[in-house]
Formats: sequence, C-alpha cells, structure tokens
Amino acid sequence: MSVNDTAHNNNSTWNRQVYHRLKLALSLGLRRQILLAVCDDLYLRNQVAARLHSTLAYPVGQVLYQSSNAQENSTPAYPRLVTLRLNLNDPNPIIQINQWLTNYPPPIVGASKDTPGRPFPVPAFQIVGVEHLTKQPVATQRLFLHYLRLSEQYLSTQESSRFLESNLLLWIPRPWLSAIKQSAPQFWRCRTGVFVFAGEPTPATQNLAYPERFSTSRSLDLGNIEQSILDESANQADLRTATTEFNENNSDFPVEIQGNRVHKTEEVSPSTADLLKATPQQQESTNRSGSGSNNQSLSSLSYISSELAELVIATINTSIAQNTEDSLQPQQILLEIEELHENLVSEEILAEAYHRLGTLYRLRIEQGDATLENLMVAIIAYQEAISYDENSRQLPDILNDLGTLYWMLYRTPPNSEEGQTYIEQAIEFYQLALKIISPQTHSETYARVQNNLGTAYGDLARFSHPSENWQQAIFAYSEALSYRTAEMDSLKYAACQNNLGTAYWHLGQYNQPIVHLKKAIAAYNEALAHYNPEEEPLKYGMIQNNIGTACWNLAQYEQPAQNLQLAIDVYSEALKYRTPANVPSACAATQNNLGTAYWHLANLSETTQEARQKYLQLCISAYEEAIALAHSLSGTSLSFDLLASHNNLGLAHYQLVIDKSFNGDKATRSQHLEVALDNHLQALNGLSKQAEAYQTTFAYVVKTIRAFHNELGIQGQNLALSKVPSQLLPEILSKL
Repeated sequence: MSVNDTAHNNNSTWNRQVYHRLKLALSLGLRRQILLAVCDDLYLRNQVAARLHSTLAYPVGQVLYQSSNAQENSTPAYPRLVTLRLNLNDPNPIIQINQWLTNYPPPIVGASKDTPGRPFPVPAFQIVGVEHLTKQPVATQRLFLHYLRLSEQYLSTQESSRFLESNLLLWIPRPWLSAIKQSAPQFWRCRTGVFVFAGEPTPATQNLAYPERFSTSRSLDLGNIEQSILDESANQADLRTATTEFNENNSDFPVEIQGNRVHKTEEVSPSTADLLKATPQQQESTNRSGSGSNNQSLSSLSYISSELAELVIATINTSIAQNTEDSLQPQQILLEIEELHENLVSEEILAEAYHRLGTLYRLRIEQGDATLENLMVAIIAYQEAISYDENSRQLPDILNDLGTLYWMLYRTPPNSEEGQTYIEQAIEFYQLALKIISPQTHSETYARVQNNLGTAYGDLARFSHPSENWQQAIFAYSEALSYRTAEMDSLKYAACQNNLGTAYWHLGQYNQPIVHLKKAIAAYNEALAHYNPEEEPLKYGMIQNNIGTACWNLAQYEQPAQNLQLAIDVYSEALKYRTPANVPSACAATQNNLGTAYWHLANLSETTQEARQKYLQLCISAYEEAIALAHSLSGTSLSFDLLASHNNLGLAHYQLVIDKSFNGDKATRSQHLEVALDNHLQALNGLSKQAEAYQTTFAYVVKTIRAFHNELGIQGQNLALSKVPSQLLPEILSKL
C-alpha cells in the first residue's frame, strides 16, 4: 500500500483519493499498522487530520451505549483515534503513546455481578508536529530518528504491549520521509502504508496550533435552516420540465438544540447566565493569567484529554482571540476541570463542569460560529459529561444536542463527504434520548427530539433507502405532532406540519403518489392556517409554494385541470409575499413553477384553443420574470435549472406560433420564433456537448429553424441560420 512520489496535475482529485484510502486503512479494524502520511502543505495536513479525527475519534455506536440492564456500565466517551503533538523535548512517539494510555487506560464495559466485563479497544494514534523538528538542534533531530530505529525494541518490550494492539499514523513532510528511509531502516521496513498528499510546502512557523481553522470553514446560521429540495419531473410533449422547488425545513429551528428550551417549566436547567457564571476561584485565575501563558498551561494538562485541550487552544488562537473576555472563558473552564480532577471531586461535579464547557461552545454555534473546531469541542465536552454522570436530569437534552451537533457536522462544508456517517450518528443520539424521555411528563422535549429525528431521517434519505427513510421521517414528525399542539406553540406546530408535508411529498415520489401527495397538501394547509401572512410573509409564501408544487405533482395522476388550476392559484398567492424586493431568488423559483403549471394546463386535451393561447402567454410572462430575476442575481445559488427555464421559454414561444389558433402576422411570428431560437441557443451554450440535455436542446434548435422555414419561407430560414454560431452550422444544415 504505497504510492510513488510523482507530480499530479489534479491535486484535489489526487488528495481526495489518498484521503479515502487513508481513512479506509484506519477504519478496517486492523491492528499493529504503521502508516506514514506525507504532506508538505501544513494547512492541508491540518484539514485532513482534523477530518480524520472528527470522523473516526468518536463513532457514536461505540461512544455511548444505553444499557437495558441497570447493573451494566454504559460506555464512556472513549476515543477511537487520538491526536498527539510530538514532544520536541523528548521526540519519542511510542513513549508518548504509552504515557497517554497510562493516563487514559481503556475503560471496562459490560461488567456485572456475574461477568468481569471487557476493556475497550486501544485507540489508534496520529502524531503531528514532526515538521517542527527542522527548527530544533541537530541532536534533537537525531534523537527522533534514533527512537524510530529502536522501534523494534520498543515494540517487543512489556511496556509497549498495549501499543501493539494499536495503529500509528505519523504525519511527516517530504524531507523527513527521505531521512527515515536512510536513517531508520528498521522503522521503514515495519511500515504498513505510505500516503503521499500533493501540495506546496508551508513554512512550519505558520502552523501555530492544531487543528487550525480551515480557510474553507463557513458559519452555519441556525436561525435560517431552510433547504431547497429539487424535483425533475417527467417530460411531457417537447417540454423539458423545469425543476420545481421545495423549502423543506422551516426556519423555526426544525432541528432544535438545547438553547431553544425557553418554555420549560419544572425541568428547566440553569439559565445561560448562571450556567456560564465564573466562580470567584475562576475569576481569580483569570486575573492571574494572560492568554499566552494559559495556552501553554492548557497544552500540558494532565487529566483532560489532549484532543479536547488542543481543540480549545485552536479556537482561542483563531476567532476567539479577537475578544479577550471570550478567549478567557474556555481557558477558565478547562483549568477548573483540571483542578476538579486533581481534587478528586465527585463525578457529578466533573460532569457539570464538562457540561458547562459544552454549553459555552454550543451557544457560540447557535450564534452562527459553527466551525468544525467549535462543533468538536462541544461534542467531546458533552460526551465527557455523560461519561461522568449518566443519571443527570439534563441527559435527554444533552443527547438531543449531541444529535444536532453531529447533524451540523454533516451540514458544515468540509465534512460533506462523511455526511451519511454523521447523520446516522445524529439519529442514534436522538433515539437514545427518546428512550429515556417520558412523553407524558416531558412532552415539549419529546416533541422537539422527534421533530429533529424526522429531519435527520429526511437527510439520510438522500444517501440510502429513500422510501424507508422518508417513512421513518413521517413517523417521527407525526409522533412529534401528537405532543406538540397548536395551543402550546403555534409556530413550532406549523413548522412541524410543513416538515411532515415535505416528507409525504418525497414519499409520494416512490410509492402511492396520490395518497401521499394528498396527505402532503393536507399537512401544508394545516401549517398555513397557523401563519399570519402579515407577520410571517416569507414563511407563508414558502408554504403556499409547497402547496402549489404538491398540487402540480398530483395533476400528473388525477384531475389534471382542477389540480393545475389549484397550483396556479397558490403560486400566484405565494408571489404576493415572495416578491423581487424581499426574496428575489425565491420569487424567481415560484415564477418558474408558475410558468411550468401554465404550460401543462395549456397542453391538456380539454383546454380550448382560446384558453391555450391565453395560458401560453401567461406561461411566457412567468418564465420571462423568472429568468430576468435569475440573471440579476449573478453568483446567487438558484433552486431551479436556469438553462431548463431558457429551453422552456423557447418551447412556449415555439408552440404559440405553430398552434393553429394563432392569428398573428408574419412579423409577430418571426418575433416569437427569434425569441425561441435565442433561448435555445443560450441554453445550448451553457451545456456540455456530451450531456444528454445538450442533444435535447440541439434538437430544439433544429426544430425551431424548421419552423422558421415553414412559417416564413426561405427568408425566415436564412434569418434563423444567421443567428446560429458558425461552428454549429455544418451539423445543423445536415439535419434540415
């Protein structure tokens, strides 16, 4: 499992392949592997190492186990992958690993009166920081290579027996790969695999802390979790149906985290202010220590896991460092936890301290700072809290929050490739929470977790078993609505009904479309009844759009004229609130949908010739508005296919002219056909020549040129050919 050291034109593709091979090697459950990861770009190294950590360190099925037997112990939050920075004073990675295992031995699980239990597997270790040896004295560099040469001796000693059960991943820059080959041949021969990442060298002095904030990290605004669901419908006649648009989730926290519990009564946890209030002892330590000295002390904590400490340091060294007060808060809590460990306090007190740290980062995430580092600190801190106190009355809320944090890892851009894993972890935490929540006594919490579970199943449906997962989403949303009534909270009730409607809509794409689409429409209408269009115009318009799309879909199966007219009516109502001034992209999507509905209505066999002309004119107006808005939003992501809309507009103009009832003069016919040809050519220009859509659009171009000849004679055809790019003329002439 080695690769040659060669240049690669496509670094991104190459690195993605190497990353997946490396992740696979660490995920197979093999033992005694020595893996070398070679990377000169330290920012890339930090990104890959952090992603490995976030994916492999705490697989949820092995992190937390709610036992049905009260005599058994639950699994503590024990990592599967540990990240260590090489100790430059004594650069012996195996000694560092053994020291970590001495401080954090694998816990015993499954113990009972009759069985002794079994230890957790020894984690794998990834070592970073070798690049800093370049700045150390030559003696230190030689000492590191000396320790590697002695690897066979270390591996054979009793002291290192636990290491034999583990895997070692050593991150090194390219020069050190050559040094190891030449000066530590024994270690080199023991290697299992070498994984070479492509990238430009980065000065080691810029690598201040691991893991660094990635340049591609972006915040996720919890106040606006609203997502587009795209559906490419079946073609009718010559129309390439435009993509319709759903907004699946309402922005009223469809995935709700602990900070949203503002209406709890008897089970209220301490307020944010109380929860994060520093004790006098904490404040004293704050006054004594500056942030620089605290960073040094945080990196050498004895009781707190190095992963957690280094992640906190990373957050302090990046965004939080701009605010002194904010940067001191996590330091205070970590130092307090260290002191609590030293004083051998009760596990309940330790759990509350870890919970306080997790809550601090959860609040930052709620405020929009949903970086990978912040998410991982919150996850690890909450898991530590559970490991010390599994009987806490806050446990259901912590489990719900852990589910939501893993769900957010899926929504955070750098982690999209591990999306299915994160969503499955989120679902398992939500299910664990539901096992210990009584819906009769804690109905609000129960409904919140069920709603979140439904959202997670909806996301999982994008990866596998869509029909089954959308059915699970429906079960969860329905269960939430059994305990979340309109009288309790009308807006949350409406948001859940909207989510239920979307789940039914998706399920209708796989089976029993008439039954499920009707249920979707009913759920949407129930949601709509609880939104005041004057107070919530955007949400009101969004749900009207959803109803229109469900009616449009239903028209494909029964009562087409009636259901298409209903779709047109609600799309028109939605456009009163989805205006170009308020939400131009949403307005463009609904206009696009309206154009599609008019086109289908115009092409029904029972539509009269007079009505057909009217509907095609309205179809053209809607598409023109959608396209104009879309082009005015350059750089903005659209929820519909703009090239398909250009084709659809062209087809509408074409059909208007060739319809027998059209009575326009030659100038009017020419005008419509010119617009049709211009739109088809614009769509063709944006498509890859190998794509199926390109061939379809090319056929539209040929058909429109033929219409020029049929309607306007040879002069019309010459006019059409004058508009075609010269490189297309040979192929087009051969088709005429």
